[in-house]
Amino acid sequence: MDTGFKYPELKDLAAGRKVAMAVSGGADSLLSMVLLKESGADVVAVHGCFLGKEKAEVAVAGLEKRCAELDVPLHVFDLTAEFDRLVVEPFVQEYLRGNTPNPCALCNPEIKFGVLYKAAQELGCDMLGTGHYVRIAEDACYGRVLARGADVGKDQSYFLSLVPRDSVLNAVFPLGGHSKDQTYAELDKRGVEIPLPSESQEICFVPDDDYRQFLIDRKVKLSGPGIAVLSDGTKVGKHKGLWRYTQGQRRGLGISWKAPLYVLDKDMERNLLIVGTCDELEAEGCVADGFNFLIDFERWSETVYIQTRYRQRSKPARAMQVGSSIKFDFIEPHSRPTPGQIVAVYTEDGAVLGGGIIRE
Repeated sequence: MDTGFKYPELKDLAAGRKVAMAVSGGADSLLSMVLLKESGADVVAVHGCFLGKEKAEVAVAGLEKRCAELDVPLHVFDLTAEFDRLVVEPFVQEYLRGNTPNPCALCNPEIKFGVLYKAAQELGCDMLGTGHYVRIAEDACYGRVLARGADVGKDQSYFLSLVPRDSVLNAVFPLGGHSKDQTYAELDKRGVEIPLPSESQEICFVPDDDYRQFLIDRKVKLSGPGIAVLSDGTKVGKHKGLWRYTQGQRRGLGISWKAPLYVLDKDMERNLLIVGTCDELEAEGCVADGFNFLIDFERWSETVYIQTRYRQRSKPARAMQVGSSIKFDFIEPHSRPTPGQIVAVYTEDGAVLGGGIIRE
């Protein structure tokens, strides 16, 4: 797509500046650090440990070797307590409210662009670099914007839509114009070994991506079994606890019916699981709160493009401010958004207007 954006060169963004590069030990952040170094930036590597001692030791040992080879100072911070308070506990509480949270989108503003960036600023850094596949662009209408990455399949702008404007627009993303294949090729060309070569799992702190077992192990008070009903109140079966289900879910319901059933909603007050057929999954709109504006709402065009889950094509909608919330009316058929997930809002060209948390 010809967006009309101008994308500043990496050297124009970072050369001569002291940049804190957030490194995890994976390929993306490692190549980003290499490219920043090559661009003429004064690079400092920062790594936050929050996934346990064993994983931290492996990551830090590998990063120490790579950073020494690249002549980049490495600073390691134990963020275990902050991560549990700012990411894990809100994740748990959202499930207890009947929602399906997105901890990755919350981790970026709270940890990478929050606690870790503040620690980097104390080291004298005035800019943060990350390995996200997004771009900073110059737009004739909005000025500096956060825009989708060049690799459509890897674009991660959805996960940065909650990061405050001042933080994200003063960041640098060296991989914005790259594809994932290019990342591995560039590291291989330079002979740089990746400390943690495997891709990260969906939710980094949930073993085997089994959030149900994670909640059980957390020993929080979880809701018990109840009744499953159709939207007209017809009883069709039982459920095993509302926290075990998410909107749109089909598999694992254990309900026999004349047509396949999907989770439509959860009535927490009455402990009811509301299910329905596929044609009931469409929604006319949604409401989001906790909104983060990367472009002031007054400057949004009449039609915006929203994305209510990560791997989803953005679709047109009209937005209206209702108190402290934003109400979206869908222009095209849209699957029912999931409360607790993120809605990221874009221009047609792919500039991020902002993001919020879906409530209904």
